[in-house]
Amino acid sequence: MTVIGISGSTRKNGNTSILVKAVLAPCEEAGIPTEFISLAGKEIRPCLGCEKCKEEDWCVIQNDDWGDIMEKVLDAEVLVIGSPTYYYDLSGHLKNFIDRSYSLYHQRKLAGRKAVAVAVCANKGGDRTIQTIEGFLNSHEFSYLGHVRGKGYMAGEVAHDAHAMKNAGKIGRKIVELLKPMD
Repeated sequence: MTVIGISGSTRKNGNTSILVKAVLAPCEEAGIPTEFISLAGKEIRPCLGCEKCKEEDWCVIQNDDWGDIMEKVLDAEVLVIGSPTYYYDLSGHLKNFIDRSYSLYHQRKLAGRKAVAVAVCANKGGDRTIQTIEGFLNSHEFSYLGHVRGKGYMAGEVAHDAHAMKNAGKIGRKIVELLKPMD
């Protein structure tokens, strides 16, 4: 896996998915392997704060979807991670996913990868959502490639945000340049 895109929305094909996929599109067109994962319908239980992960170097919570998805993140060179904005911040579902990554922090298992933050908001709060995602990425020592913030409330509205769609394509092409340098 080279580039993985994750939508933290509970809507499988919502605005966040559209914007994350818009970042992935130039990569796919360039022949770079990509995978898109929606957290919609996935079970991601919250961190228990048990600290057992310090001993195990992996989250000890079993029988949910976190481990399989995180294995794919570990195999990726670039992570494109997005969320809708709920009350001026990211979705609780994505927050659970991020909180569980604490289990990888001790050995810096995510460090050195590249990442892009994506947020969609109806009106306000997108900046805060980006900041929260950036906090996750910075804590894990990702190399930050930038962010895309779009506006949209009803299904599909973000596709009409010309600035966001243009920026998504621009960042996608930046990923291509990094992963497929000129011969």
